[in-house]
Amino acid sequence: MNDMLHSIEDISYAEYLFDKFYNVGDTGTGGVTRLGYTPAEDEMHGIFAALGAEEGYVTETDEVGNTYLSNLPADDSYYLIGSHLDSVIEGGRYDGVAGVIAGLMILHWLKPSGLHIPVKVVALRCEESSNFGRSTIGSGLITNEIYKHDVGEAIGKDGRTLSEIFAERGYSLQPKRIRGVRQYLELHIEQGKVLEEYGDRIGIVTTVAGPRRFNLHIIGQAEHSGATPMDMRKDALCAAAEIILEIEAIGKEESIYSSVATVGVVQNTPNALNVIPGEVTLGVDMRGIKSDSLDRMETRMKNASKRICQKRGLTFFKEQLSSIPPIDMNQDMQEKLCRVAKDLKIQFRQMSSGAGHDAMSFAAICDAGLVFIPCDKGVSHSKHEFATIESICDGSRVIYEYLKSEYARQQNPSGK
Repeated sequence: MNDMLHSIEDISYAEYLFDKFYNVGDTGTGGVTRLGYTPAEDEMHGIFAALGAEEGYVTETDEVGNTYLSNLPADDSYYLIGSHLDSVIEGGRYDGVAGVIAGLMILHWLKPSGLHIPVKVVALRCEESSNFGRSTIGSGLITNEIYKHDVGEAIGKDGRTLSEIFAERGYSLQPKRIRGVRQYLELHIEQGKVLEEYGDRIGIVTTVAGPRRFNLHIIGQAEHSGATPMDMRKDALCAAAEIILEIEAIGKEESIYSSVATVGVVQNTPNALNVIPGEVTLGVDMRGIKSDSLDRMETRMKNASKRICQKRGLTFFKEQLSSIPPIDMNQDMQEKLCRVAKDLKIQFRQMSSGAGHDAMSFAAICDAGLVFIPCDKGVSHSKHEFATIESICDGSRVIYEYLKSEYARQQNPSGK
């Protein structure tokens, strides 16, 4: 660690920011639950706005509830830095929050610097899919990457649709597209163990993997488990077990292209000890940075499911829940962020992201960059999630120095 990179004041301020958010949504078991568009997420946004008020920043809220802080009066264009403040159920305290703290750190450094770099820090709504089964809602709506028919009828954990919640709050499912963003930058914990395994302090993201999500519905016959002979059964759960192993094998074979395949949900009906399973739904999550690899995995999954179900006399159908292509981060920004990290003597690597982030939404409307910091043992979406304050400061400093160099270049394009 370069001990001269961060002052005691930097570390203390970052800890102060982190502590402000710490207790919101505490579950009492070590984790937090801060679902999108719930009172817990509202409280997080209220704290964010209050932190801005302490520093005299301008506060704004858009048509979908995203919150912004800025250091300068309205400008035609600005750099947007941010992440989200919601969490998964029983999640950790660093996912999303670290990126918002990074933005606040950058505003804090700019304040006494005399540099007039137009920056807005955004806390984006409902990045996680835990409440509505849809991710990046706040960023997706304001970039027009998702539309009313995609999310309006999504049902939250409380049984209400997003349309109902938006109507109650006065939000819009068809907001005007955000304007004036020169570039979008996001800091995030890696949510994997690559940086930790290699001893790197920073990851500069090249591509965010595209997720394809499905429900596979397998339909057999529910019958008495004691009265139905083994050779007369149409057991949907046994077929599901074969399909799960096939999907694992498909993911392993495509892993050479950095693809993964996971069955994360099994819904068994009627789920009774003395009844042969009559219907099973599998929730499948496939991700990759190569579209042709994703195509192969989807085709092979469909063919394997058809073969297994035909062999057992069952039927099945595939329901696609979502499909997002792999999204590249801006290459010029990647190169400049790498250069800054090198100048700061911060060990870094270029890498892909297996998890989705709000940066994916912004990549369609402006240049976007994504910076990773290590998290302990790669654990995320868990009460055991942990990243150091020093790592948050590392990533914040890389983005800050990048902004300084980029703004200087724009002010003096001839280089004289």
